[in-house]
Amino acid sequence: MANQPVIVDTTTIPIIPSTPAVNCSPDTIYFQQSVLPLITSNCAMSGCHDAISHRDGVILTDYTNIRREANPASPTSSDLYKCLNETGEDRMPPAPAAAFNPTQKVLVLKWIQQGAKNNSCSNTANCDTVNVTYSASVAPVLKTYCVGCHSAASPSAGIDLSTYAVVKVQAANGRLVGSITHAVGYKPMPSATSKLGSCEINQIQAWVTKGMLNN
Repeated sequence: MANQPVIVDTTTIPIIPSTPAVNCSPDTIYFQQSVLPLITSNCAMSGCHDAISHRDGVILTDYTNIRREANPASPTSSDLYKCLNETGEDRMPPAPAAAFNPTQKVLVLKWIQQGAKNNSCSNTANCDTVNVTYSASVAPVLKTYCVGCHSAASPSAGIDLSTYAVVKVQAANGRLVGSITHAVGYKPMPSATSKLGSCEINQIQAWVTKGMLNN
């Protein structure tokens, strides 16, 4: 099927499907692994920029819509980047949600500077599912992909995934794995249009199987 162009500010931008890179580059910001989870977790929750709420007419749930807010010709002038540096009521994400930290802002800016590509990178060949721990394997993934919506400041569905105690409960009742694998009967997470990589899913499943230890 031919790629369909998306018109953004009278400029035609071809939306190219993401193809995982064979060799991941430490100097490249990959949309699927870094930008998408950061944006969807912090900006695309209900009431803000999800497909239903589309606050201010902006949807930030997928590449096509996020790309509308990015301008590689003038990265620092991109709406996607400028809103992260606003203050007061104009700052995104709005309080009480935490603002993007300097590292996250640089990540978004660098992605735009690199062309705002729909790129992806998979290191499944080096995925360790044996030496999995909560602190090194599970918590970082949840912080990147889930805590933006499920934190003490904005606990979607009343679930705060920033603490081990709650994560263990959700793992024990099957909702954690059911959601991240997009299993039938569970709410797909991080969202219906975004799924964790196979390595992250396998590591979390391995952690659950090994007893959900706080290690």
